Amino acid sequence: MALVINHNLMAMNAARNLSTSYSALAVSTRRLSSGLRIGTAADDAAGLAVRELMRAEISSLQQGVRNANDAISLIQTADGALSVIDEKLLRMKELAQQAATGTYSSDQRLIIDSEYQAMASEITRIASSTDFNGVHLLNGNLSGANSSHNGHALVPTGPLKVHFGTGNDSAEDYYYISIGTSTASAMGLGHAAGTKSGSGETANAGKAISTQALAQAALDAINNAIVSKDKIRASLGALQNRLENTITTLEIQAENTQAAESQISDVDVALEMTEFVRRQILTQSAVAMLAQANSLPQMALQLMG
Repeated sequence: MALVINHNLMAMNAARNLSTSYSALAVSTRRLSSGLRIGTAADDAAGLAVRELMRAEISSLQQGVRNANDAISLIQTADGALSVIDEKLLRMKELAQQAATGTYSSDQRLIIDSEYQAMASEITRIASSTDFNGVHLLNGNLSGANSSHNGHALVPTGPLKVHFGTGNDSAEDYYYISIGTSTASAMGLGHAAGTKSGSGETANAGKAISTQALAQAALDAINNAIVSKDKIRASLGALQNRLENTITTLEIQAENTQAAESQISDVDVALEMTEFVRRQILTQSAVAMLAQANSLPQMALQLMG
């Protein structure tokens, strides 16, 4: 290479190598400071696309866990109210048993019946007032077999959808909570109960215990009400167990997806630190050589002197 003073090609070469090494050093610094291997799309375009899809799925899974936990809270609210209704039914059975014996007078049975009717009214009040976040649970709004409760109506009715999956497939992503009506009239108890088919005391079974015959007929009606209530509670308990298993599955799925996302997105600190030191040395070396290359043209002055 000729000794020239118009162009310092060695300095230009050193400057180009310095720029390359310094840019690579800046990338390593960004990765180590952020903890991410992919900070921009230029780092890994395909990896970035996969990572963002995984992040969206992880967020959906985590929200699905929260949705399922909310559904469990709803079920526990309904079950708690039904446990109180259970106490009222037991008391009504006790009162009917008391009124069915012949040692009480008609006036005394009327007094017993007044408490019986109060218990029935309280059951209806509990069923009508029990709600979760404004959704009434035991008044019949969530009963039925059709899946029509989508929240559009002012007072939605039909089974309530619990959505926890990342898609919209009913076999995988959601199922319904259906809760039967738990008012006293729906269970055939109290004055508000409809007249059943039959004649005489049998047709009015459960409506009152003001007479010995009515009290005896009410015993079977109350037993039927207890069985009806127990079926609702058993269904809710099974659904709660199902939701708890669903939560476990979702958490495992979110954890594994997070691990896969980490493999794509996160920086390997040990490997990147090795690259950082290498690029730092190259940068320092390029700076030193650029300083030397800038001084080389001065050698031509010696020939001129």
